[in-house]
Amino acid sequence: MTSGKALLRAALGLALIVGGANAEVYVRVGPPAPVRQVVPARPGPRYVWVSGFYRWDGRRYLWTPGYWVLPPRPAYSAWVPGHWRSTHHGWVWVEGHWR
Repeated sequence: MTSGKALLRAALGLALIVGGANAEVYVRVGPPAPVRQVVPARPGPRYVWVSGFYRWDGRRYLWTPGYWVLPPRPAYSAWVPGHWRSTHHGWVWVEGHWR
């Protein structure tokens, strides 16, 4: 039974490609459709909504809910959401960032 689990993990698993200090994780199975969230009232005028997203835990996708946050610097006013991108290696997470 262990080899069956190992085979399934290999089929659904990920490949780790290390390049310098950064590592990209490629997942062979694409993420589910995003969860529809009700965005709560903004807690203040400078707060920015960071959308929820699926993260990969090494075995499956787990939903991380969205939240309100203050930008780290006054010059930042918009959050560019992270997203999963399909490549020929599999699905890779592209981090969100401020602009």
